[in-house]
Amino acid sequence: MARLEHGRDILEQMKGVAEGAGVQMAYIGAIGALQDARLAFYDQSTHRYEAFSVDQPAEIASCIGNLTNKDGQPFVHAHAVLALSDGRAIGGHLVGGSVFAAELYIQELIGAELERNLDKTTGLYLW
Repeated sequence: MARLEHGRDILEQMKGVAEGAGVQMAYIGAIGALQDARLAFYDQSTHRYEAFSVDQPAEIASCIGNLTNKDGQPFVHAHAVLALSDGRAIGGHLVGGSVFAAELYIQELIGAELERNLDKTTGLYLW
């Protein structure tokens, strides 16, 4: 478990905490708030992520993901649901965001190392 630093990117910190603990595969969860965020939606027909910005403070209502390897490097894959000040929720693939305050939970996974590789059917890098 870790407290993430104010003003720094959430994904970079998730990766850094795991690397610092020597964790190569993990389940990740986070709660807290972001100053702003970048999310994306995967268009299944074009096989491309369509990114969008959330240019306002938001509560992290839910954030789950995993840490594995992609191209030999640690890779965080996370999805988030963010709660906005008017009660609306917005979610998607977490691309990044500036932390206001956040708590991180990392559960190390033990077993055969998972490596992400391109799946030609979906266009995604899957285990």
